[in-house]
Order: sequence, then structure tokens, then C-alpha cells
Amino acid sequence: MFAYVAMLFLLSGCGLYKKYERAELPFVDSLYRRMPASADTVSTASVSWDCMFTDPILQEWIRLGLEHNTDMNVARLKVEESQAYLLSARRALLPGVSFNASGGGFPGSFRATVDAGWETDIFGSLRNSKRKAEAAVLQSEAYKQAVQTQLVATIANSYYTLLMLDEQLNISRRTLTTWEENIRTLEALKRAGKTNEAAVLQAKANKLSVEASVLTLEKEILAMENSFCALLGTVPMSIERSTLAAQNLPESLCAGVPAELLSRRPDVKQAEMTLAQCFYDTNIARAAFYPDLSLSGAIGWTTGSGAIALDPGSIIANLIGSLAQPIFNRGAIKARKLAAESKYNQALYQFRQSLLDAGVEVNNAISMWQTAKKRVDIDKKQIVNLQAAVWNTQLLMKHGNANYLEVLTAQKNLLQAELSEVSDRLDEFQSVVNLYHALGGGY
Repeated sequence: MFAYVAMLFLLSGCGLYKKYERAELPFVDSLYRRMPASADTVSTASVSWDCMFTDPILQEWIRLGLEHNTDMNVARLKVEESQAYLLSARRALLPGVSFNASGGGFPGSFRATVDAGWETDIFGSLRNSKRKAEAAVLQSEAYKQAVQTQLVATIANSYYTLLMLDEQLNISRRTLTTWEENIRTLEALKRAGKTNEAAVLQAKANKLSVEASVLTLEKEILAMENSFCALLGTVPMSIERSTLAAQNLPESLCAGVPAELLSRRPDVKQAEMTLAQCFYDTNIARAAFYPDLSLSGAIGWTTGSGAIALDPGSIIANLIGSLAQPIFNRGAIKARKLAAESKYNQALYQFRQSLLDAGVEVNNAISMWQTAKKRVDIDKKQIVNLQAAVWNTQLLMKHGNANYLEVLTAQKNLLQAELSEVSDRLDEFQSVVNLYHALGGGY
């Protein structure tokens, strides 16, 4: 029997024991289209989140979210669950020992044995199950990383959105004060016969429009604060925060080497660990073609007629070897092998696609960051020009050289430009956060 087993072991080759190795991915180095101009090849993702987001108030909110967020806590438990399965898979390689005791058919008779059994795993079924469980642990850890990076990015983006809404609310309230002054000026000019009632009514209508915008912004701030609290895993409350002007952004960003996405992007790591599990499932399916060899033994003692027998003849000891070879179910085994190979190929395509998707996200984030920086510069220049235009039209109107429509138009354009500049600054902040997230930072 043992000679037969040895022969099968040699025939099976080493494929059943081979560990998962990453497939060739020649397109990795071409993932990035628009690299930021920087001599630094160290990825921005290598910076810890508390160094990337320097606002101390934001840092405290992120710490609170990492501690209390529901998805984060579920991810931690998933890691513990996968580790328990791995422990079970490892212990399956060890012999099993049990104690059995029973009474006989005669009064005073008794039988007790210690039984041991061990599956030799010559063809690696249990080893592959253990390696699959190890890949599952890595997958659950990648899931935890994905949850954390997403959580850090979402908290940061939500915080910056609140700062943007605060700034837009301040601009709108300041504009309201300006409109009130304009209305008083137009009413004085009307009394002096230099303008008409239509100008006053138009100014009042514009003031009411801004008042409606203030109410809308206040509502959006309250809704954002409530969403922010749900994200943190806390009850609704007022969110302490700084100002948009107090925030600091990195002067330069670097995506690093594209291959780093393989080690940093959690979704890519998850997809690869799914592929590894399918690889080991295929090995397990192939191992099913070969026999299982199990060894079992028992040692114990018996008594009869109320007397304990301690002589060597009463000691029960046996060693049994069991060899099970599939014969008539090879069709089912072959089908399971084909299914496992198909799942492996599916997982391979999904792994490749996850990497391509990651490259798209990085490229989009780089483009968004570069565009937002340019738009903010343009907005600042536009605001300077519009402020000068408002001042000039107001001065001309007071001297009768400009009508009220020119003043109203200049002020509306200035308000829109100031609101757009704040929105573009938010895009700049969020593009940094999105690039940081797309590169797998924050873990």
C-alpha cells in the first residue's frame, strides 16, 4: 500500500504544492498618463493621514470616526473571523485525539480507550486549504484597509464641504449688507430725481434672492452636519470646525511608481487575494483525484466481572491505515476541477480590471487637481477685476454717468465669481483627498 502511495505522490508532481504567484502584468508601468511635475518618486500615499491633513480639528474628527464608525468596526470583526478560520485550517493538519469510555454487557465490566487519527495529506488538500485561509485573512485585512482609506477620505471631504458652505454663507451675508446699502443709495437718488422706482424695486428683488440663498445654505449646512455625525457613528450635533482660509495644501503631489498600486490599493489587494483563493481551490480540486491516506490508532484497557485487568493481554492497541481512492465519481470530481479553473480565470480578469480601474481613478484625480489649481488662480484674478468694476460703477452712478443696471450687473457678477472661487477651492481640496485615496493612502 505504501509503495502505491509513494508512486502516486511522484506522479502527482509538485503542482499541488505550488504557492500562488502573481501573474505577469506588463501594462502596469503605463497606468499613469499625466504625472505631476516633480522629481520626487515617493508616492503621496506613503504620507500618513495625520501628516496629510494638518488641521488639528479635522484630525480629531478622523480619530473619532476610526474608533466609532460602524463599517470600520465590522471590518475589524471580519479580520477576526478570517483569522479564526485560518486557525481551524492550520489545526486540521494536526492529529486528532479523543477519549471514549463505555460499560460492557456484564455487571462491573468497563472499557476505556484513547483514539488518535491523522490525515496524512500527502497530496496537499489540507495544505491548500490552509493557504486559502491565509489568503482570506489577507483579503479581510485589505477590506479593512479599504474601509479605513474610504472613511478618512470621506471625513476629510465632508469637513472641507462644511468649510466651503460656511464661506459661501459668509459671502452671501456680506452681499446682503451691500444690497441694503445699495437700496438706501438708490432711494436717495430717486428722491433726488437721478433714478427711478424700477431701480429700487430691482435692487430689492436681488436682495430677496440673496436672502433665499442664505436660507438654502443654512439648510445644507445642517444636513451636512447630520451626515457628518452619522459618518462618525455619533448622534447629531454641531460640528466644530476651522475656516477654509486656514487650510494648507501640499505644494506638490506625486503619484509615485505605478506598481505601488499593487501593494497600496486595498481593492486591488482584495481582488488579488480572491485570485489566490481561487488558485488554491483549483489545487484542492486537483488533489481530489488522488487517494486520501488516514492513519488511526487506539490504546486502552478493559475490565470484566468487576476485576481490573492490568496484564498486557488486556491492553488494546491498534494501528490502522486507511486508503480511499475515488473510482466511480471521477465525473463529479472532474466537473469540480473545471469549475474551479473557470472561477480562477474569472478572478484573474477581475484582478486585472481592478488595477486598470485604479489607474483611471489616479489619472482622473491628477487631472482634477491640476485643473482646480488653475481655476482658483483664474478666479482670484477675476474677482479683483470685478471688485474694481463694482467700485467704478457705483462711483459713476452717484455722479450720474452710469445707470442702476450696470451697478446691479457688476454686483451680481462679483457675487457669482466669489461663490465660484470658493467652490473651485473645494474642488482643489477634494482633488488632493481623492488622489490620496486613489493611491491607497490613509491606512
